[in-house]
Amino acid sequence: MMAKNKEPRPPSYAVSVVGLSGTEKDKGNCGVGKSCLCNRFVRSKADEYYPEHTSVLSTIDFGGRVVNNDHFLYWGDVTQSGEEGIECRIHVIEQTEFIDDQTFLPHRSTNLQPYIKRAAASKLQSAEKLMYICTDQLGLEQDFEQKQMPEGKLNIDGFLLCIDVSQGCNRKFDDQLKFVNNLYIQLSKSKKPIIIAATKCDECVDHYLREVQAFASNKKNLVVVETSARFNVNVETCFTALVQMMDKTRGKPKIIPYLDAYKTQRQLVVTATDKFEKLVQTVRDYHATWKTVSNKLKNHPDYEEYINLEGTKKAKNTFSKHIEQLKQEHIRKRKEEYINALPRALNTLLSNLDEIEHLSWSEALKVMEKRPDFQSCFVVLEKTPWDETDHIDKVNDRRIPFDLLNTLEAEKVYQNHVQHLISEKRRVEMKEKFKKTLEKIQFISPGQPWEEVICFVVEDEAFKYITDADSKEVYGRHQREIVEKAKEEFQEMLFEHSELFYDLDLNATPSTDKMSEIHAVLSEEPRYKALQKLAPDRESLLLKHIGFVYHPTKETCLSGQNCMDIKVEELLANSLLQLDHGRSNLYHDSANIDKINLFILGKDGLAQELANEIRTQSTDDEYALDGKIYELDLRPVDAKSPYLLAQLWTSAFKPHGCFCVFNSIESLTFIGECIAKIRAEASQIRRDKYMANLSFTLILANQRDSVSKNLPILRHQGQQLANKLQCPFVDVPAGTYPRKFNEAQIKQALRGVLEAVKHNFDVVSPVPTIKDLSEADLRIVMCAMCGDPFSVDLILSPFLESHSCSAAQAGHNNSLMLDKIIGEKRRRIQITILSYHSSIGVRKDELVHGYILVYSAKRKASMGMLRAFLSEVQDTIPVQLVAVTDSQADFFENEAIKELMTEGEHIATEISAKFTALYSLSQYHRQTEVFTLFFSDVLEKKNMIESSYMSDSTRESTHTSEDVFPRSPRGGSLDYNYPDSEDDAEGPPPYSPIGDDVRLLPAPSDRSKYRLDLEGNEYPIHSTPVNCHDHERNHKVPPPIKPKPLVPRTNVKKLDPNLLKTIEAGIGKNPRKQPSRMPAAPPEDTDQSDNYAEPIDTIYKHKGFADDIYAVPEDSQNRVIKVRNSIVINTQGEEENGFSDRVSKSHGERRPSKYKYKSKTLFSKAKSYYRRTHSDASDDEAFTTSKTKRKGRHRGSEEDPLLSPVETWKGGIDNPAITSDQELDDKKMKKKPHKVKEDKKPKKKTKTFNPPIRRNWESNYFGMPLQDLVTPEKPIPLFVEKCVQFIEDTGLCTEGLYRVSGNKTDQDNIQKQFDQDHNISLESMGVTVNAVAGALKAFFADLPDPLVPYSLHQELLETSKIMDKTERLHELKEIVKKFHPVNYDVFRYIITHLNRVSQQYKTNFMTADNLSICFWPTLMRPDFENREFLSTTKIHQSVIETFIQQCQFFFYNGEIVEAPNPVACQPPPPNPVQMVEPMVPLQLPPPLQPQLIQSQLPADPLGII
Repeated sequence: MMAKNKEPRPPSYAVSVVGLSGTEKDKGNCGVGKSCLCNRFVRSKADEYYPEHTSVLSTIDFGGRVVNNDHFLYWGDVTQSGEEGIECRIHVIEQTEFIDDQTFLPHRSTNLQPYIKRAAASKLQSAEKLMYICTDQLGLEQDFEQKQMPEGKLNIDGFLLCIDVSQGCNRKFDDQLKFVNNLYIQLSKSKKPIIIAATKCDECVDHYLREVQAFASNKKNLVVVETSARFNVNVETCFTALVQMMDKTRGKPKIIPYLDAYKTQRQLVVTATDKFEKLVQTVRDYHATWKTVSNKLKNHPDYEEYINLEGTKKAKNTFSKHIEQLKQEHIRKRKEEYINALPRALNTLLSNLDEIEHLSWSEALKVMEKRPDFQSCFVVLEKTPWDETDHIDKVNDRRIPFDLLNTLEAEKVYQNHVQHLISEKRRVEMKEKFKKTLEKIQFISPGQPWEEVICFVVEDEAFKYITDADSKEVYGRHQREIVEKAKEEFQEMLFEHSELFYDLDLNATPSTDKMSEIHAVLSEEPRYKALQKLAPDRESLLLKHIGFVYHPTKETCLSGQNCMDIKVEELLANSLLQLDHGRSNLYHDSANIDKINLFILGKDGLAQELANEIRTQSTDDEYALDGKIYELDLRPVDAKSPYLLAQLWTSAFKPHGCFCVFNSIESLTFIGECIAKIRAEASQIRRDKYMANLSFTLILANQRDSVSKNLPILRHQGQQLANKLQCPFVDVPAGTYPRKFNEAQIKQALRGVLEAVKHNFDVVSPVPTIKDLSEADLRIVMCAMCGDPFSVDLILSPFLESHSCSAAQAGHNNSLMLDKIIGEKRRRIQITILSYHSSIGVRKDELVHGYILVYSAKRKASMGMLRAFLSEVQDTIPVQLVAVTDSQADFFENEAIKELMTEGEHIATEISAKFTALYSLSQYHRQTEVFTLFFSDVLEKKNMIESSYMSDSTRESTHTSEDVFPRSPRGGSLDYNYPDSEDDAEGPPPYSPIGDDVRLLPAPSDRSKYRLDLEGNEYPIHSTPVNCHDHERNHKVPPPIKPKPLVPRTNVKKLDPNLLKTIEAGIGKNPRKQPSRMPAAPPEDTDQSDNYAEPIDTIYKHKGFADDIYAVPEDSQNRVIKVRNSIVINTQGEEENGFSDRVSKSHGERRPSKYKYKSKTLFSKAKSYYRRTHSDASDDEAFTTSKTKRKGRHRGSEEDPLLSPVETWKGGIDNPAITSDQELDDKKMKKKPHKVKEDKKPKKKTKTFNPPIRRNWESNYFGMPLQDLVTPEKPIPLFVEKCVQFIEDTGLCTEGLYRVSGNKTDQDNIQKQFDQDHNISLESMGVTVNAVAGALKAFFADLPDPLVPYSLHQELLETSKIMDKTERLHELKEIVKKFHPVNYDVFRYIITHLNRVSQQYKTNFMTADNLSICFWPTLMRPDFENREFLSTTKIHQSVIETFIQQCQFFFYNGEIVEAPNPVACQPPPPNPVQMVEPMVPLQLPPPLQPQLIQSQLPADPLGII
């Protein structure tokens, strides 16, 4: 029972695989595939299948345990399950024949039977025989699996007969088939099942296979299975079929044809391959390795199935291919990125089409390599090609490998790049062309939509070329430009109309009427209408502008960062910091100086003489001064020394000061040039900043040979140079001295050096005292407009480039301090630079002594803002107008600039202000001296300004807010009363009746302080006392006062000389008591001019009036009032101005007015706005006073009645040197005293010196002696020759030639241009004939001596009285021959020219008489202050007229001609007053009675008279 229940063991079968075997001769080069068939069946996995199995073995291998000296191999066993689930074990034996590798004969075995016999054996025995795996196992059995054949013996159950159906290797199929037939016969004897396995069917030969099938068909129950061990096709089937034949219980085997089985097998492989590849594709990093990936996938069924079917090698190959694909994909992407980036690189390196349009790709590569940006776009690799280097892994390096550019793709990109540049250039050209087309369409207005414009451009070529997007983009850009431009122009227009806005009541919102007025005025402007379609924006701009007017701050400034306040603060912060830093520690030892190093500069031995004089007064080079001993180190150097600069500054000698000594005009001029060179050297080379502060002192040497002959001239010229150089001037003391230098002079000069050193130490002191910071003598405000087209440093350069400029006190970021000698003292001037909008608060609330108003001559808005600001400034405050442009040539080349500069000059003339110009391209005007006259004027009026400010503050009872500058702590205040009518109390008239028409003279008490020059101008008397005390300060002499000439005016009334004396005495009778007896310092040297515009007015006025009528003034109701001698003088001196109580009551104190009532230009501008928005009735009411009082007033017209020669009593002469400084005209008239006749015989005035030059620039030509300007070859000065030639070529027939006034600025520019280039062509300058004529007259006016010598005036006067004409002419001819040869040649030349002019009198209306009126003062330089001269003026004029008429007789031995006007040739009548019409009485308050005034004149308080 137990045996029956025991499970049966699975059956075991032994299969013997047989086939053709033997030597190579028998079987060929290869076997029939028995080993491969066995290998595939026993170990079906691809990795365990070995396609190569050799039968040639060594004796050792043959004798090994695997072969075991047998000719068969044990392949092991395979457990197989059938279809019914029955398992069996199949042992596989391969019968073969091993060949000795030495003899190539079969190895000897225990079984010596031939192969056919051995193969058919059914029992096999071999003790301890190991299973065979592969050839490599032989000899290395321990390295492989070791499995023994069961029990060392096997019984064969069936045979598998292998027949190779492939082509075979050196084998005939028939021979194989014969061998198989013999083998089959032998096998069949064993009665065991046999199956034929057709091997290598993958390389099958069809007829071989058919023969095998035919062979099998002839045998009973012989089955053929078509197999392929390589592809594992039907291998298992053949063994299974054999087992089924051996086990009858199994079903009949199912044999599948090779092709069908192959397809099934391949389908299985393909499926497994697809699954495996999908697994592999999950790997995305081409850096992954097979080892890493296989470890991750080894447990995956798809991976295992593929490995079993195809093997690890194929799997690895598949993986490698995938990795390679990943790498190539990465390289492809990188290459694509490089190619895509190449156009950008080309745009960077090869953006110029003109450069590369005709270059090949290889040429372009060479060009790129030379570009500086090449390395940022490309990388040159050491190894190539780039895709085989590690550069492919540098994903962060975007540079393109340079070797990539050698590809066709790169070349194609370059070609496309060139084409793109060409097309883009064309596109840009078309866009710009379309933009220009839009600019030409005038009706396109700001804010106009594109749809309204497109219909007008549809036919445009450029519009058709570009795209719709481009066209809209261009139009949008065009719209933005015109809108922005329109807004800027609108804003500019608002500034141009500043008068409209700056009269707003800032304490209330603008009224509806005011806004309507603004719109009414602005609506007439095209710039207002231009924003019609952008009305909201326009209104917004207007409201923003009004808001700015109400709140004018840096933050709200419409110019943004171009606000003048911001730019000034930045510039001063940088510039003043550098100045202070550069000057620090230069004079650290100056406070306790014991040794003085002096540099003495002189000419022709003067320096050595002064050094010897100082040494004479010293003891062992030690000099006693003010109780202290100083060691002196003197270095005298001749000014002509070529080593001047080298000797001045050495490492061992650093001078504290420089004495500059002179004794002649020539030596003074030479000294001035040397000082200029020294200062230029200090500023340019900057060897040491100490040099910039070197003190200079001018010392006048005594004239022993001619005691006083040239002394006044030298004193005057020396003082002029000292003022210009801002240095002290040491005059010759009064009295007679035997030596050239006086001890007082030396001490005064030494004190000046010590004071200068101390001053420099104080200026650069790191911790200034509070007094130094807070106390300023003058407070000046410089105003400039935001956004003006000039740099801030240009307008500040006159101050910042001065060595005496320093920072203001803390908190004043927009101010600077200037230390400048004005008059006799050094003054501290605080200059605050503000924008106009910031200056408004200062103008209303702060104490300001003067305004410097800057405007751009290129910008109307700048002038408009200036007008608006100036209109509200009190007329007591001096004003300096400054026009800024690029160069002087702008005035001639640009009409707009010329108009604005002329307007500024005109306003300056009307309000008696100063006017100058700054040029950005010129360095000359960037000097502090530009404002010297202005500062002097401000200083002179300081007390009056402060008095007016205090009275206004008291009157308004206002509290001062935080000031821009504190109140002046220095000096007293003078109350100035303005005598006027009672009606003026209602308000100031539009024009001052006193300020313009009347010029009062200084009081007699002041007249003694002045001398008169040749033209009657005053200058202070200066002298150094003999007994100068040591404690006195350095004597710095103020310059002589030289007012500018009068501007020709219409309807200007002149006072009777006696009346002038009367008023002068009355005003000077009881002057208000002043806190200080020191007179205000006079202004520095001013421009000179030949003051002969109205000579006859000056002469014939002293006898032509009724004594009882002095003026016919008009009151405020336009009533004419006749005032007679009815004034009673209060002898007690209670009235401050010398008027009686009654007069004082009727003439109340005049309050300061505003400049808009003093300037016709400013007033008419406001009036024009008023007229635009008001009716005629209101206009008449508002401006009645203006119309009546200023009727007929004008300036500088072409036919000025004052200049007309028709009425000779009015005959003025066009003054070529006329300037806009009208205030100096007023000063001149005020300071021309007519002394009261006390002596019956007035002393004759000796002409001691020439008048100062009228120019405001230095010249090496004009103002020089005539002898210096000519040569024997060219006896006529070049400038005279050019002017005469120009006039005779272009304007000989010009009406009013030499009479009609030429433009002053044009005249100055002609001379300035000639100064710079003597070869300049007047024709190229585009100036008028009248301007050239004026410049010619100015040349003669500037000569140091008149063309007609003073020494011959008396002879000419006496000769002209000869009654006989012929005798008179011959005598005059003899006098002319006495002229200096140079004067004679020039006089002949100019008279000949005037004769030619007079010959054209029918067209130019300039007869010899008219020309002589215009020219005689210029040629003869008369003295209008000489009383004797008053009766001979007409005689002098007649002399010049005679020279013009008889030109041929005097100079060319011609005949005497008959004069067209016989009266002109006759001596004048004895009473010249009868020649003149009675003058119109002048509008003036009632005058004083001379007889009452003279008796009460006080004694001279100073004791000078």
